[in-house]
Order: sequence, then structure tokens, then C-alpha cells
Amino acid sequence: MIEVSNVSLRFGKRVLFEDVNVKFAPGNCYGIIGANGAGKSTFLKILSGEIDPTTGQVFITPGERMAVLKQNHFEFDQYSPLDTVIMGHKKLWEIMKEKEAIYEKPDFSDEDGVRASELEGEFAEMNGWEAESDAAELLSGMGIKEDVHYRKMEELSGSEKVRVLIAQALFGNPDILILDEPTNDLDINSIRWLEDFLLNFKNTVLVVSHDRHFLDTVCTHVADIDYGKLQIYTGNYTFWYQSSQLASRQRADQNKKAEEKKKELQEFIARFSANVAKSRQATARRKMLDKLDFAEIKPSSRKYPAIFFTQEREAGDQILTVKDLSKSADGEVLFRNVNFTVNKGDKIAIVSKNHFAVTQLLEIIAEEEKPDTGEVNWGITINKAYLPNDNTSYFEGVDENLIDWLRQFSEEKDETFIRGFLGRMLFSGEESLKKAKVLSGGEKVRCMVSKMMLANPNVLILDEPTNHLDLEAITAFNNGLVEYKGTVIFTSHDHEFTQTVANRVIEIGPNGMIDKLMSYDDFLDSDEVKKQSMALNAVKA
Repeated sequence: MIEVSNVSLRFGKRVLFEDVNVKFAPGNCYGIIGANGAGKSTFLKILSGEIDPTTGQVFITPGERMAVLKQNHFEFDQYSPLDTVIMGHKKLWEIMKEKEAIYEKPDFSDEDGVRASELEGEFAEMNGWEAESDAAELLSGMGIKEDVHYRKMEELSGSEKVRVLIAQALFGNPDILILDEPTNDLDINSIRWLEDFLLNFKNTVLVVSHDRHFLDTVCTHVADIDYGKLQIYTGNYTFWYQSSQLASRQRADQNKKAEEKKKELQEFIARFSANVAKSRQATARRKMLDKLDFAEIKPSSRKYPAIFFTQEREAGDQILTVKDLSKSADGEVLFRNVNFTVNKGDKIAIVSKNHFAVTQLLEIIAEEEKPDTGEVNWGITINKAYLPNDNTSYFEGVDENLIDWLRQFSEEKDETFIRGFLGRMLFSGEESLKKAKVLSGGEKVRCMVSKMMLANPNVLILDEPTNHLDLEAITAFNNGLVEYKGTVIFTSHDHEFTQTVANRVIEIGPNGMIDKLMSYDDFLDSDEVKKQSMALNAVKA
């Protein structure tokens, strides 16, 4: 168990946390949530001992081992992935190295023999003889092939290093596991494997993630950093979000009686519990919700952007026809034989094993890039808006404030009108006078979304729209697209975003395409699609 007692953290006059008192119990997975700047990652660093709080203490049950997902991707460059994983259990690794040093001595003494015997006993108690096979199993689960296990870490790609470091954190069954954004750079198969691992993990987990599907799958509790405090709630992220929204509406309704509010909450929990029963984490999560104290549910101070798209005119029957598209880069075929027609009501997720291939296809569809072969034909009624993966060109060298930056994309030049669109994206007051060139990644995406909303498009083309956004903006964007009546063609690494928006999935690859009118989850679970996908993305000899 890990216990936080009277922890506060201040930076000058700014108070990040104040008198936080909380216990994290074994068998539970806690999703640490909070608005950008609330201190989620900082709180994890306090728990791990990386930084000291201004006041208070962190207590860990004596003898328990904590494992933390490392953020330095170059720390282990001179080691093999297999050794890097085993190093996650520091004590075991030290015993292995000391044993090796003793056995390599040319003048092996009686004292060395006694010490070696002691080390062998400790080594056996820690299941040291299974260390290599356990480490290899974790690496394979994270998608690291066996022929890579003995190379040097410096030879691996950035995403491969991330997977090795996750395997390192998981190694040796730690009593407390701390994970900061573990799904970044992972593909869908690695994320699913990690979800299953954590669902079966019996000890304490604390995780920060912007992946709502991941949080919903693995978390038994949500630890919300709000108002400088940390409050633990039973249930996953979606339960917390929906219940906090309900609590906000109830607080606003001053005329509703307490009994009516309680009944409304009971009905909400019953509905949510029934949905949980159908999920992978079913029974345990449902029992927790059944025991929920209604007093736990409180409104949140979060601010959500107002993201909703309106169409200047409804699209006609002819929207988009894509014929015989192919594209290569640096001698590699990204995709070929891509043919599809977009119909009214389509919200299409484009997926591929190679994300650059998807970016190229979306740039071609947006008429920002030329294909090697084929053609793209848009209907005459189409007014499209494009959100690129890389928006650098829109902000680089720009010396304008946000009002002037956004005004250039609007037919209506009135400042009040422009401020209205910026305000919907949480740029109000002095925020709207910021220089466009100094914005953070998330702020730039919010500006690009304002630009798109101004256009009143009937077709949206979106390349990784949730990149750089916080959970509040992701949720608002997601809800806005679900309600949008026009056509959407997009790609996203956010599972929940893709599952809730898409009604059609197209997978592209070097050997052709798959086109299925179904949800993303159904697409992933389809045996036919799994087989076709392997064939499409196989590299021909």
C-alpha cells in the first residue's frame, strides 16, 4: 500500500496541491486525471521520490517494491533489451552482476564461495532462474521480436524503446506500479496486451493517460486532481465524466428535491453498471459501482471547449470518389489499389500499420499532395476543412495575436465575432491576445479547430485530431463529431475516439485495402479482417 499524508507542493505563490491525504490500496488501478497543468505527472514524481513535496510525506508498506515507467529513452542505450527489462528489478540485477563478478575471479576464495552461496539463495528466492524467460515473454507481449532481444537499445526505434521500458516497469511483479502515459507510441495490439496484463495484475497501479479507452478498461478508480486537492472516486474515467456532468446539472437545478436527485443518480449508476457487466472487467467493477456512496459524486471545475461543426450547406449525393490511388516514398510502397466512394452519413476511419501512409492518403484526399497514380474527385457541393498532422506552416514566423491570426480565415472580420470562436476554444480575455507563434502544441490544435469551425464545412478531414489535446478537449471534440451531421474522414490513435465516431473503417497497405461498414471494435475483432490485414501489410519477398 502507498499512503500520502498532508502532502502540499508550492512553486512560489502557486499552490499545486494542498494537504493531500489519500491511500492507494493493493488490487486497485487508479487513473490520475486533472486538467493540463493540474500536476498529474508531478504527483507521480512525488510518489516515486523523484521530487520532494513542500510539506507532508509518502509512506510505502515496508518491503514493498515500486516500479516506475522510465521517461529517459537513452538511459539504457548500451544494454540489450533483455538486460534492460531485468534491470527493472534493481535488487535482482545487482545480485546477478555480483554473482558474475565472483565467478569470473581467477583467484576464487572460500569467502567468495560463501558469498556466492548466499547470493544463489537470494537469487532463487527472487525467481532469478526464470528472469530471462519472463523478460523475453514481456518483450514479446509488447511486440519486440526475439531477434531484437540481444541487440543494443541504441539500435532500436523510439517506439521500440518505449515498449522495452514498459516491459521493464512490469518485470518482476512489483508491489506498486507507476505508469505515466504508457500507451504513447504503442500500436493497438501492444495496448490490448498491456490492458490484459493490468486487468490481471493483483497489486497497486497508478497511471496517467490521455487514452480514455485504456483508462476505462484498466481503472477501478479515478483519482481526480481538482481545486488543489486529490479526490478518489470509484469507477473508470467514463463513469467519472458522466457522473460529474450529471452532478453539475443537478447543482444548477436548484428546484429539484434531494430525493429526486438521489433517484436520478441511482438510475444512472444502474444503467452504467449494466454496461460494465458486458465489458472485459465486468464483475469486480460492477460490484464497486453497486456499493458507491452517492455523496462521492461531485461536480468538476473542468472547462470543456465548445466544439461543434455546422454545415453552410448540406452536401449533395456526389461527395468523393477515390480511384486507383497509389503512393510510394523512399522506394517503399505506402499503399496501392485504393478505391472507394464516400456516401452521405459516412464517418470513415482510415487505418494502417504505417501511419505515414495514412497521412499521405489524407493529404492526397485534401488535395495537398499528389498521388503516384489515380485520382480524387470531389462533388461540386463539397466544402471541406482539413486538420493536418503537422500544423507548423500555419504558425511559423507569425507575429500576429490570435484574433488577427483567426481573422484571416474568416469572411466576417468583426472582432467580437472572432472572439466568439476563440472563446469557444477557451481563449478568452487576455488569452486571445497571445502571439500565435508562442502557442503550445495543444493551443495550436485548438486554434486550428476554431479555423475549421469558421468554415462551416460539410466534410471534415482529420489527421490525428487528438494529438496534444488534454482529456477535456478530446472529450469535447469527440462529442462534437458524434453530433456532426456531415461527412468525416479521419485517423486517430485514440481508440475511444475512433470507436465512437466511425461507422466505416478502411485499412490501407502496400498490397491493397480493406473496406468495412462497421464499428472500429467490430473491425478489430473480425477474423476475416485480421487475416486480410496480415496479408495486406506483409512485405513481399
